[in-house]
Amino acid sequence: MDAFFASIEQRDRPDLRGLPVIVGGSPEHRGVVATCSYEARRFGVHSAMATRTALRLCPGAVLIRPNHRKYVGVSRQVRAILDEVSDLVEPVSIDEAYLDLRSNKLNFDSGRAAAEYIRAKVKSETGLTCSAGVAPNKFLAKTASDFEKPDGLTVIEQAEAEAFLDALPIKKFHGIGQVTAARLESMNIRTGADLRQLDLETLRLLFGKTGDFYYKIVRGIDDRRVETESDPKSISREITLDEDCSDLRELRIMVRTLARKVARRARTKGFAGCSVTLKIKYADFQTVTRSVSREDLPFTKGPEIGDYAVELLRKTAAGVRPVRLVGVGLGALRPLSAPVEEQPRLPFKDS
Repeated sequence: MDAFFASIEQRDRPDLRGLPVIVGGSPEHRGVVATCSYEARRFGVHSAMATRTALRLCPGAVLIRPNHRKYVGVSRQVRAILDEVSDLVEPVSIDEAYLDLRSNKLNFDSGRAAAEYIRAKVKSETGLTCSAGVAPNKFLAKTASDFEKPDGLTVIEQAEAEAFLDALPIKKFHGIGQVTAARLESMNIRTGADLRQLDLETLRLLFGKTGDFYYKIVRGIDDRRVETESDPKSISREITLDEDCSDLRELRIMVRTLARKVARRARTKGFAGCSVTLKIKYADFQTVTRSVSREDLPFTKGPEIGDYAVELLRKTAAGVRPVRLVGVGLGALRPLSAPVEEQPRLPFKDS
């Protein structure tokens, strides 16, 4: 969906159409931008930016607090349309999903025809626009969906993939963020064709394990399947602080509190987790994560998750650099009923 929350607000309030609209939290309480209209994006506003910064960049913007109940309702309308087309639908978020057209319930003769049907019906039933990408795999489809936003449709045939990726600017590759894109551009790597000149060994030397990912995507390789199961892949909790914090004792308390909440939610849903992840966002908005995993004895209890998360906190610059956000997550979930091998606690290791 195109600028989903903001587009819904503009749809429901005609006086906002054509104006820069920001949907997000209060600038007085460390709020962040959930999304913004394309009129606001022209001023450099983007999702996850501090609301205070967004209003400084675009002082004429209209700020609206999020109405999640309304957005979920519209998302369900869109999902119903997608379910008409395919039984293989993987929701990525409230406003984005993958469809596998091997399940072609309406017998479209091409992916383009299916995408055109979806876009027209979404517009007719919700009054909103969406952008679609049609391609042989998930990476290419996602890249294509972002290529002509808003209200765009891009099709990448298998035979066209190499030429398409060769011409694509580095910053347009899904999975390559701003920091990495800037680093690559500083090395005179500005397009997919430039990136494809780097062999796997060089990419691993530059980026570690992520080098494997870059090697594959620039060649259009992605063997991930559309996953339709409803089980969550992770459970997390995070908090944005009213004021930046450099007090390690306070941060440890926050981490343990979040760990207990994560454990409680996991138990409620019937899951244990094989990995614990700590997320820290510093005052300058740099975000880091640290994780630990163990396969034989999943994490189930809040105090234990808290112990590991606090240990991970020591592997960050928290306490030296002020922190504005703390998060704790439980990943690699498995049903609580799954048998586990009882054994002594494993040594602490980074994943």
